[in-house]
Amino acid sequence: MKKNMGTWDRRLRVSVALLFAILYFAGVITGTWAIVLMIVAGVFLLTSIVSICPLYSMLGINTCQRRQK
Repeated sequence: MKKNMGTWDRRLRVSVALLFAILYFAGVITGTWAIVLMIVAGVFLLTSIVSICPLYSMLGINTCQRRQK
């Protein structure tokens, strides 16, 4: 698959995932919301690592910058 996530998009996803993890481990969020947000955080981290978002592919979105020649 072709990469479809730019640097700022990846950084934003990692930041949100870290925020969710901090809220979870600090005990601010609990129960079902905690589980849902930790799953979302895991998906954000995974998609950031591989630079591919399946939802972006389905919607035709690409946040990668084009290289100038």
